[in-house]
Amino acid sequence: MVVVKNDLFDYGLYIYQDTEGFKFSADSILLAEFVSLKKHDNILDLCAGNMAVGQILSKYSDSRIVGFEIQKDIYDLAIKSIQENNLSDRLTVINDDINNVGNYYNNETFDAIVCNPPYFKVDSHIKNSGEKLSIARHEVKFTLEDAFKISKTYLKNKGDLYIVHRANRLDEIINYGFMYNIHIKDIELIRTKENDMPYIAVVRAVKNGAPGVKINSDICIDSIKTYQNIFRR
Repeated sequence: MVVVKNDLFDYGLYIYQDTEGFKFSADSILLAEFVSLKKHDNILDLCAGNMAVGQILSKYSDSRIVGFEIQKDIYDLAIKSIQENNLSDRLTVINDDINNVGNYYNNETFDAIVCNPPYFKVDSHIKNSGEKLSIARHEVKFTLEDAFKISKTYLKNKGDLYIVHRANRLDEIINYGFMYNIHIKDIELIRTKENDMPYIAVVRAVKNGAPGVKINSDICIDSIKTYQNIFRR
């Protein structure tokens, strides 16, 4: 494992990453920017990785944020990044399977849940070399449906679930929203090139919310200089 300390884009933060393993992407930044925060919210990050999302959220709010990361070496990098940025008073990361969240927290503890899950199903033709990347990118340990199952239990009534995912899986996201009564309320579509189809969807859903979806104008990120406030138009 080769560890480097990178700038976390425009946020005045540092993040430690394994150059040969999992690294956070623009999708994590888009997810964090999409979240609408209130003061003193308790936030759960289901797939924390090296805690990029939580650290960005800390720049916008004094919320308390807890993340779960199943892979020990990535968890260690998250701890190192949190300490580097002096955020240990507000950010916590737990090295465990997110399906064990009940061992740590009571039902309906969290005001909001954020999730940048593995994008690809286990039977997908897309493969990664090594177990680390397979767990990070394929639904080996955590599925899209798991995000809704966990949110149904641990979100407070009317709490928000924020997910970033591949746009071609929006039908599943909407279906799980109906199954678990966590209805999709806002969808933002992201394109990487001006003439491309959107490839990423960022979604907000509300536990026990009424059905009804707002689809915002899609955004092209090809030539933007910063992701900061990208959704605050």
